[in-house]
This record gives sequence, C-alpha cells and structure tokens, in this order.
Amino acid sequence: MRAVAPEKEKSKVTNCETCTNYVYDDDYDCYVCLVNLDEDEMYRFLSGANFECPYYQLYDEYKIVRKQN
Repeated sequence: MRAVAPEKEKSKVTNCETCTNYVYDDDYDCYVCLVNLDEDEMYRFLSGANFECPYYQLYDEYKIVRKQN
C-alpha cells in the first residue's frame, strides 16, 4: 500500500489590478501601489515567486450598496 501525500496548500497569488491600494497617480501617469513593502516583501514581489501580498484588499465597488440595504 502506498502512502498518499497530503495536498499542498494553494497560495493566493496577488492580482494588484483588483486591489484597493492600487490607484492611478496623475503625477506619474500610471498606476501605483499605496503600500510601502519592506525589503523582503519587495524582493519576493520582484522575483515573481507567487507573491501573496499581506496588504491585499479586494476592490468591491458594490460594498457600500450592500451596507445600505
């Protein structure tokens, strides 16, 4: 009988385009992140290794409407 390996946890890959901290900056004429990542977080982000941002917040434009109902 062969032992079955437990499934690895799937990490959530961050999509900056759906984050509330990702906003358009008129001065730079592009989108920027409002969060200042520390050195280790920035390294993981720039290395492209399935970075999971601890500051990620889903942008939900209907959140206010749901609270009103």
